[in-house]
Amino acid sequence: QVQLVPSGGGLVQAGGSMTLSCTGPENIFDVNAGWFRQAPGKPRELVATESTRGDTKYGDSVKGRFTISTDRATNTMFLQMSSLKPEDTAVYYCNYEVWPTGWMDFPDQGTQVTVSD
Repeated sequence: QVQLVPSGGGLVQAGGSMTLSCTGPENIFDVNAGWFRQAPGKPRELVATESTRGDTKYGDSVKGRFTISTDRATNTMFLQMSSLKPEDTAVYYCNYEVWPTGWMDFPDQGTQVTVSD
């Protein structure tokens, strides 16, 4: 099992933008893939997913502000985040889904995004 580790997190002011990226081995994103996040004391939640057909789905709290995309030429998945809010503060993870197992085990390491007031 390949575990993906995202990059691009950091500190940003509310209202700002940030882009996360997640690079994997060749063809890793030829399956459904997505972004998740977990804030302290809260369960992990889905942020955005993209199917192999390019269909996207977003969590209600990020709709209209976040955009998921994939560059299969570089085996990289992106999460463009704009109009960031303090409640977007969390550790963000990227993952992929393999039939029939489902989402792979989440790695211990994600990337921290902190949005200040």
